[in-house]
Amino acid sequence: MTRIIGLAGWSGAGKTTLMVKLLPALIGRGLAVSTLKHAHHRFDVDTPGKDSYEHRRAGAQQVMVASGARWALMTELRTAREPTLRELLARMDPVDLVIVEGFKRDLHPKIEVHRAANDKPWMRPDMPGIVAVASDVAPPYDLPRAHLDDVGAVAALVLAHAVPVADIAWAVRQEA
Repeated sequence: MTRIIGLAGWSGAGKTTLMVKLLPALIGRGLAVSTLKHAHHRFDVDTPGKDSYEHRRAGAQQVMVASGARWALMTELRTAREPTLRELLARMDPVDLVIVEGFKRDLHPKIEVHRAANDKPWMRPDMPGIVAVASDVAPPYDLPRAHLDDVGAVAALVLAHAVPVADIAWAVRQEA
């Protein structure tokens, strides 16, 4: 049964740095872990001039590239709406744990990643689903907390607060 947890924080808080340290710690505990990252801007995983890029540019809705080492499936949305977190998770292979970076307004449980030097406000209570904190300072609210540099403690928070994907109330909080 796949469980899910999110890492939520403002840009510059250290989410990616934490993720890169957290993955080996969780995998070292015998877990199969996948990640799902939301990008707020147009991005490209393909290189101009490569065959797969040219296939997409010519209008293919999906392009799959495969080798003996990996495969990737690229889907062009063109005029279609952006898929929801639930729809994206349904396309992933089953694993023990999926860590989501982004999708901060969705209702899945999240660990707030906060760095004082970033000089950004705390996300809670304005963001739904924050159940714990990974930060270099104490938060202004009472939730389980681990220091950003204590990867083992953050891994423990992840394992304690991840929930089965099937248990998520799949709705996005509406803006007022």
